[in-house]
Amino acid sequence: MEEIVDAVAAGTGFSGVVRVDSGGRTFAKAYSFAHRGLRVRNTVGTRFALASGTKGLTALTIAALAERGVLGLDTTARSLLGADLPLIGDEVTVGHLLAHTSGIGDYCDEEAGRPVTDHVLPVPVHELESTEDYLGVLDGHPPKFPPGQRFSYCNSGYVVLALLAERAARRPFPDLVRELVCEPAGMAATAFLRSDEPAAGVALGYLGQTRTNVFHLPVTGSGDGGVYSTAADVHAFWAALFAGRIVPLSRVREMTAARSGVPSEAMRYGLGFWLDGDAVVLEGYDAGVSFRTAYRPEVTCTVLSNTAEGAWPLARRLAELTA
Repeated sequence: MEEIVDAVAAGTGFSGVVRVDSGGRTFAKAYSFAHRGLRVRNTVGTRFALASGTKGLTALTIAALAERGVLGLDTTARSLLGADLPLIGDEVTVGHLLAHTSGIGDYCDEEAGRPVTDHVLPVPVHELESTEDYLGVLDGHPPKFPPGQRFSYCNSGYVVLALLAERAARRPFPDLVRELVCEPAGMAATAFLRSDEPAAGVALGYLGQTRTNVFHLPVTGSGDGGVYSTAADVHAFWAALFAGRIVPLSRVREMTAARSGVPSEAMRYGLGFWLDGDAVVLEGYDAGVSFRTAYRPEVTCTVLSNTAEGAWPLARRLAELTA
């Protein structure tokens, strides 16, 4: 395993961490630099941004609130939005948003085909410090289709979910994620960090050899992306999820059952989770960030990278090796 991973990492200039857990054994190794200017190397304990890998945590936060009766999959967005975001239809529910079938317009539309390294946000990134701050970028996007009609991956939908969670629970969204997902899973290193406050042990995201992604992404993430984590925490997440320690296993089965086929990705989608064959998957891709983790009962593979394309060659090779 190490020889193969080393060869792919050397051939692609990989920067990040690889971890494979199988049969009670763990392979984990770090490559390249967390901070290139200061020549600080990545370690297996370095924290990386997960980009859209955050959506799995958001979905579980919503599920945990549903278990507590705070909201439900049939709760309408409008019942908590009030007069905010008037272009979101009255029929849109939490379930639609979780499954990417809401049809609402997207503030960061991945179907637009723009390079991930473009500056795509309509406001300065430092203005997005809290979920409520996202109202200004969520507004003004007409719906694409009636809710429930089809699948369309939607970042806005998961920010709206974070907003609904905050308003229903009357708690900041990062606190809800920590209390309802990270603490029961033992994910002590996982948190929403500010990108303009670089800390020890956190990898900077790189667009090229020296330029970071600090001007490309919201200064603080929300429901669609922006959490930071480690390879060990990601492994702890899967172990806790499928042991029923975050939400009951009946809820886990509901969330990891296919709701939509997504031929363009050669996968299916449940509620917050991708399904690739018999694997349950979380992925993240953004400027200076790439992440993939795939869980099967017999093996879990995780690749975290602080470049936009770095994770994919290794993730593909690991999928071949562990199929």
